[in-house]
Amino acid sequence: MENEALKKAVQELEAKFGGEAKEFRGQIQVLLPADQIVAAATALRDRHGFEVMPDITAVDYYPQLTPRFHVVYQFNSISKNIRITLRVPLDGNQPVLPTMTHVFPNANWLERELWDMFGIKSEGHPDLRRILMPFDWEGHPLRKDYPLGYEEVQFTFNYDEIDQRKPRPKE
Repeated sequence: MENEALKKAVQELEAKFGGEAKEFRGQIQVLLPADQIVAAATALRDRHGFEVMPDITAVDYYPQLTPRFHVVYQFNSISKNIRITLRVPLDGNQPVLPTMTHVFPNANWLERELWDMFGIKSEGHPDLRRILMPFDWEGHPLRKDYPLGYEEVQFTFNYDEIDQRKPRPKE
């Protein structure tokens, strides 16, 4: 870690918020408890100059349930040309996090996507509803336990076999 501003931010995240920092190929990731994410993001914004939170996403480790998910937050400081990643582990099938919308307003859309695709609820979100899938969709498509339900690809060598199994409209 060469950048002094980044070092200070990581030291505060470890000392004040119980973070555990790791560096891989020059990229810093800090693992934080869920109850500290809003305070840590506020500190990054107010004291360390991270003006932008470009993305929130998640990783599903199913069938492992403890933790089942890692929610991944990206933060950038354009003025200092640095970035940092915060990861929050969440247990079980009904994961909940505090909302980030009052710290970074663009979290509104990102947290809705997190809810829609993974089923991770942002507690206190002003408008938590589906954003990518139809409103009456059941389930969360990026969870590893979501049923696939795909159609086999048809080629010249298996055309007849697949054509026989295809559903047809009733006359």
